[in-house]
Amino acid sequence: MRMKPAITGTDVVLAYGASVAIAESSFLIPAGSLTAVIGPNGSGKSTLLNGISGLLAPTSGSIQIHDDARVSYVLQATKVNDALPVTVREIVGMGLYPTTGSFRRMTSDQKGAIDRAMATVGVADMQEQHLHELSGGQQQRVFLAQGIVQPHDVLLLDEPLTGLDIPSAQAIDDVIHHTNEAGCTVVLTTHDLVEASNADHVVLLSGRVVAYGPPDQVLTAENLTAAYGQSIVHIEDGGIFIDDPAHIPVPGRHVHQERSMGSEEG
Repeated sequence: MRMKPAITGTDVVLAYGASVAIAESSFLIPAGSLTAVIGPNGSGKSTLLNGISGLLAPTSGSIQIHDDARVSYVLQATKVNDALPVTVREIVGMGLYPTTGSFRRMTSDQKGAIDRAMATVGVADMQEQHLHELSGGQQQRVFLAQGIVQPHDVLLLDEPLTGLDIPSAQAIDDVIHHTNEAGCTVVLTTHDLVEASNADHVVLLSGRVVAYGPPDQVLTAENLTAAYGQSIVHIEDGGIFIDDPAHIPVPGRHVHQERSMGSEEG
C-alpha cells in the first residue's frame, strides 16, 4: 500500500553559502509516522530539519509540505538571555505568537492551551520561574511545550533526548509518542541506533540521503557502512554495532517504550 506523504524532498541541495551540507537527495516522510533522522556527526541532520521548517531554502530542488500541514520546530538548543525577565509561562506562550501576534491579548482558550502544554511536559509547577533557574532537562521541556502549544500537524525535534536527566528524557519521550499517536507526524534527529530502529520510518544521512524507508530496510550493514564508514560498523552476534562515541552504551541509560535514551553528544 502506498504511504501518504507528509513531506517530500526532490533533488534537494541544502547549503550554507558555498558549503554544501546535504548534496542532491530525494526523500519521503509518511504522514502520521514517527520518523527518525540518523547519521554521524556533521551528516546534515539539523540541516534537514532547517530545510523542512523553511529556515533554510534549498539551493536547488524542492521540499514539499503536503496538504498545507502546519509545522512546529523545536531546536536542540535555544539561547535565551538570562537578563530577560521572562517566565516559563511567557516562553511557552511565545509559541502562539504566529497566530496571536506579540502584543494581542490571549483568549481563555489560548491560556488553556498554555496550561495544557505545560502540564503535558511536566513544567506547570515551574511556570513563574525564569528559564535560567531551571536545569537543562527542564529547559528542554519548556521549549517542547512551546513547540506543542502552537497548532501543528508536523512536529520537528532536533535531538530531543540528548544529554537529558532521566525524568526529563522520559517526560519528553512520553510526549513524543502521545503526540504521534494523536495523528501528528513527528520527525526527530537522533544518534541512537536503537531509537531509530524502533521508529516507523528512517532517513539515513551522510552529507546526502543514503537511504529512507522502514528501519529494517534502511538500517542494514551495507547502508550503515556507507554512512559511517567500514571501520566504524561491526557485526557482532548477528547484530550491528557502531563503534562511535555517540553510540557506546552509557551506564544507567534509561530505556522506555523500547527506545534507548542516553547522553549521546550531538
